[in-house]
Amino acid sequence: MPEGGGVPRGTPPPSVVPGVVDEALRPEIERVFGDRVGQAAAYHGLLATAGVERGLIGPREVPRLWDRHLLNCAYLGDVVEAGTSVLDIGSGAGLPGIPLALSRPDVQVRLVEPLERRYTFLREAIAELGLRDQVAVARGRAEDVRGEFSAAVVTARAVAPLATLYRWALPLVVTGGHLVAIKGRSAADEIAAAADVLHQMGVTAEPEVLRVGPDEETGTTVVRVARGHGPLRTSTTAAPTAGKRRGSRGQRR
Repeated sequence: MPEGGGVPRGTPPPSVVPGVVDEALRPEIERVFGDRVGQAAAYHGLLATAGVERGLIGPREVPRLWDRHLLNCAYLGDVVEAGTSVLDIGSGAGLPGIPLALSRPDVQVRLVEPLERRYTFLREAIAELGLRDQVAVARGRAEDVRGEFSAAVVTARAVAPLATLYRWALPLVVTGGHLVAIKGRSAADEIAAAADVLHQMGVTAEPEVLRVGPDEETGTTVVRVARGHGPLRTSTTAAPTAGKRRGSRGQRR
């Protein structure tokens, strides 16, 4: 399975315009990204240009990239321990993995994405943003990389309902680690609907619904599930491809 953070020689660079920092959000952007504000702005520029051109981001999402995408994802850093490893499945345009990496230079992030055009974009973005030492990308579905990659924290955003996500993600979490999924306001309902799946998998911890970020209005709703230390029962039935619809990230989280 190909993976890595570089771009093959001869690959033309993505179309980039200088990133723009939303003045109204500047204090929060600077607080979250610190001395990596320039890289965060460059990533914003990539999403607003190449991301739209290649169908990874809906055009209507461009005015909302900072608050509903970059900051929304970076807030996951509030529940990620220092120096840990992160596996972001169904990464799409790099959300949440790239904003998390930009806001938390102490963590190592691997992006997992099955679709070639998204995988190619991610490789280019990692190189363009100078993140090769911190972020890598593997092409494949979550079930494809099982047994090859694992991490203390597995993240996902707009990938699948929890009942499906548990089956894809929890086998990738090391014992004692967590699944951390960005969800909407209906997170509690999803947890209830997926309770039997957790039981079948042998996970005994109760999922937590957390609100991370500066306040209730602008924060992010997260479901965190502890993998535990006992054996994990997994199904041998293949799951559908983990993917995201363009523009699905535009919903308020």
